[in-house]
Amino acid sequence: MKRQIGRSDLNVFPIGLGAMGMSEFYGKADEAESIHTLHKAVEQGVNLIDTADMYGHGENEKLLKKAFYDRWDKVILATKFGIVRDSDNPASRSINGSPAYVKQACEASLKRLGRDYIDLYYLHRVDQSTPIEDTVGAMADLVREGKVRFIGLSEVSGDTLLRASAIHPITAVQSEYSLWSQDVEQSTLPAIRQVGASLVAYSPLGRGFLTGRFKTFDDLPLDDYRRFSPRFQGDNFDKNLHLLKLVEQIAHAKGCKPSQLALAWLLHQGNDIIPIPGTTKVDNLLENIAAVSIELTGDEVKQIGTLMQNIHGERYDAGGMKSVNK
Repeated sequence: MKRQIGRSDLNVFPIGLGAMGMSEFYGKADEAESIHTLHKAVEQGVNLIDTADMYGHGENEKLLKKAFYDRWDKVILATKFGIVRDSDNPASRSINGSPAYVKQACEASLKRLGRDYIDLYYLHRVDQSTPIEDTVGAMADLVREGKVRFIGLSEVSGDTLLRASAIHPITAVQSEYSLWSQDVEQSTLPAIRQVGASLVAYSPLGRGFLTGRFKTFDDLPLDDYRRFSPRFQGDNFDKNLHLLKLVEQIAHAKGCKPSQLALAWLLHQGNDIIPIPGTTKVDNLLENIAAVSIELTGDEVKQIGTLMQNIHGERYDAGGMKSVNK
């Protein structure tokens, strides 16, 4: 049942848990409910928990410390660095992959998490002013120092991954991958397989769109960042909703929810694919976990994969698209 991450000794439940929404971006979350969900996840065998230093300006890492301080042995922890936020201007973003910052960011994460080491440490976005060789070299130093066990990259191109792998083994690449975001298949996934890494798929439910929960734009909370996502806006939303109905029809025929079908489709792309859907609620967590038992034929996998290939709108706004697949 478990899946090995790259060529590491990290063996995880086929579906992980993304913790981002427990601190920010999708409206206000309830801390007690989030911690209950985190505890239920490990009780159910879900052991890959994903966070980043920029989620909630570090508050997400602190939340995980509060949830897992007495049960870290049940968790394979992944966190990320590289996106720098301005505390005075929450919307401000910059990217820093300089060797000095690599080490500074790691020390800060370890302190917030209350841990001596990080199982899987990702560069969140490529710093295009710092050679990837320099960033990965500094990350490799952290491995030699025992502060990080394995390293990963997020939203990288295949070429960048190959350059990075020449410096130090890359265990995982985290990129958006779902029925409505399949661009990673073009160059990055072949390179991932060439170097023996795994693809950790974030937003495997299309930021919640593939759950079928949002029927109109107004269903999104007022403080939800998806209101600024091109795929959730105007005609794009309506056209994408039409495509989703095709997914819902197949899910109904299979006796499952569209979200479960979307996760099952990802799991059938290969044992080197590990989706990390995020949720703050136990019911959603249990629904997601149940997707591991859904069987699809080869023909069904192909059919489902074509349903949302002609998605409407980019997955980020113009600024966000400048930092993906780099």
